[in-house]
This record gives sequence, structure tokens and C-alpha cells, in this order.
Amino acid sequence: MNRVVLIGNGFDLSHGLPTKYENFIDWYWDERVRGFSNCLSKDSKDPLCLIENASDTWSMFSYYLPHYHKAFNGKELIDYINTHPSQYRITKSHFFNNILASVETNGWVDIENEYYKLLTYAALENYSASNIKELNNQLQYVEDLLVKYLVSVSSTGTTTIDSIRAKIYAPINPQDISIEYSDRFRTYIESCMSQPVSTWEEKIDCYGLNKLSLISIEDYIRDSKIYHLDYPKMFLLPNRILLLNFNYTNTADAYINDKVSYQVHIHGELSNPKGIIFGYGDEKDTKYFKLQELNENECLSKIKSIKYMESDNYRKVLSFIDSEPFQIFIMGHSCGNSDRTLLNTLFEHKNCFSIKPFYYINKDTGKDNYLDLVQNISRNFTDMKLMRDRVVNKTYCETIV
Repeated sequence: MNRVVLIGNGFDLSHGLPTKYENFIDWYWDERVRGFSNCLSKDSKDPLCLIENASDTWSMFSYYLPHYHKAFNGKELIDYINTHPSQYRITKSHFFNNILASVETNGWVDIENEYYKLLTYAALENYSASNIKELNNQLQYVEDLLVKYLVSVSSTGTTTIDSIRAKIYAPINPQDISIEYSDRFRTYIESCMSQPVSTWEEKIDCYGLNKLSLISIEDYIRDSKIYHLDYPKMFLLPNRILLLNFNYTNTADAYINDKVSYQVHIHGELSNPKGIIFGYGDEKDTKYFKLQELNENECLSKIKSIKYMESDNYRKVLSFIDSEPFQIFIMGHSCGNSDRTLLNTLFEHKNCFSIKPFYYINKDTGKDNYLDLVQNISRNFTDMKLMRDRVVNKTYCETIV
């Protein structure tokens, strides 16, 4: 039995990295304001927005800024500019305006989903080749900025968290096993019991366990009773663990145990910006099929399932899940529709016997996001009966930290 650990943005957040999109937007405004010092025009423009000054050049504005607005950060200064329309004007692209509106209303934003909504509108409802190309240019610009931002916040490295490491390498809880897989699970345990002692000595060594130095392996097999079931702990340790990282950062690198686990950065990593995959990935959406029928490559240039073909990472994942039965751990991934193609492949795979979400508790409200996660997970299934059997109920789930 193997394990696939889905690592999403919540994993980075748990390690103290400011990787929410609203953090990124705040940084963007800081960068725009810093850029005023080199702008010799009354217009400061990038693919996302145009900021106009009715009187001075922005370089002059930047020169006098410290004398009048010392306390302003980037966002505060933009807010100030917005409240003085007779002097300044900000014209945002539709895409950027939707991003900001989502942050303002919901406190978060799915940039890739906002992109897809505008793409399908421009391609299917009000066709405009120029608008599609402009939208793709804007998404590419956001991607380039995001890489720059993530490099700046993750360059100092992070400290591993013992409780997260313990969960990644924990034995499989028999209570997590789906009813569909229960008979196969018992057969697996029986096959484990028939294997020679040397096999288990090697596996226990790979996990760094040292109880064998104190007692014989026969006693270990007899005494290692967990979860009140008669399954020795060693039989429940995953044979291999795949850290399937949806982030671009290297936070999860420190959790690799070369004897047991390895990592796939399915969307690329910061060390190779050209290999970054940023876009939308829901082939099951009805509008996606209509995009394909247009025979317009520009419509598909930012679709993740197409971009996956540029590396062998997707094949590595398929090879892993085809090799033997596996459990899925969800650590910090929202399981939103922007990754639906890949998540559906994982969740409904014939070898998947359990899907265990690790939830987050809001410190301010005391509420957790377990149900939100399950609702998102359900959207990646086509068979709801299968979903209810495979997803571990809250009784046996834990927080990520």
C-alpha cells in the first residue's frame, strides 16, 4: 500500500509563509508604488492597470511622497489615489478588477478560476480573438509576478514541523479504509504476515524506527497493536509515499525521506520559472469541450492539462498510482475546480482506497473547514456513492498542524 500526499497552499501557510493571493496583491501594489520613481510620465501602466496623474509625472510624485505620506504602504497609497479622482485615475483590466473584487468581498481569490470565466466569455459568448490574447498576456504577467513574489518570501527557508512529519509518515489507520476496499485490505494484511522477518526489519529501518533494538521482531509483531485492531504497525506503514506538490515553493523538500518518499512538483518549481504551470485544469466542464471545438489554440494555451505535456511529471504520477493501491492525504490543498482534471484521475482511480483531508481551524471563529474541503472534493467526483465511501469522515480526521 502506498500514500499520495497532496500539498497545497495551506501547507506553506502552516509553515508561516505569506502565500495567500491577498498577500501577493499587497506586494504588487508595493511594487507599483516603488516603480513610480522611475516613471517619467504622467501615466504608469502595466498589463493589469493604468494609473494616471493629472499634474505631475510619477517620478516627481515619488520624489515628494516621503515629505507628505511617510506612513503609506503601497495599498494605502492606492486607496488614497482612489479617493482623489480629480487628481488621479486608476483604470483596471476586467481580469484584474475581478481579482480585486473577490479579495475585497470574500477575503480570498482563485485567480485561475477568474481567468477561466473571462476566457469562456471571450471565446464562447462574445468572441474576440484580441481579448483572448490580451487575457492570456495578463495571466502570463501575473504568473511572472507571482514567481518573483514567491522567491522573495521563500528564499530564507522554513523550519519543519514535527507533527506534520509524523502525519505524513504515520501508519495507515484501518478505520480510514473504504468499505469497497476492506476485503482487499484483509488480503493484503495476510500477505504481509507471510513475508520473511528480514523484509520487515528493512522497512522499519527505512522509517527510522528503533524498537527492534530492544525486542525481537516476533515480539514486535505480537505487541504492536494500534487503533484497537489486530494489525501490527509495521504492516500499516506505506511502502512508498509520493509528495504531490501543487506549490511552486520548496517548503516540502525537508520532509523527504529518500528511503521511503519522493516528490513531484506537478506545476513546476521556482528554480525553473520556464517550467511553471499556471492556468486552469477542468476538462470535465461543459464549456471546455466548446473551447476545443473552436479550433483556436490561443484558447487552450493556459489550460493545465495541455501544459502537463511539457514535462514527464504527470506520467510519474500515473505510474505511481497504477503501481499498487494507495491512500490520499490532503494537506493544504483546497481541491478546487482549477485542478479538477488531475484530482478526478486520483480520486476515482481503481487503486484509491481512502481520501483523508487534514483540515484547518480558524483561530478567530473556532470553526474548521472540513465540510468546505469535502464539498470541494465532491466536485471532483462523478460517482457520489464512491465519494462517500472513500472520503474519511471527520471522526478520524485531524488538523494539518
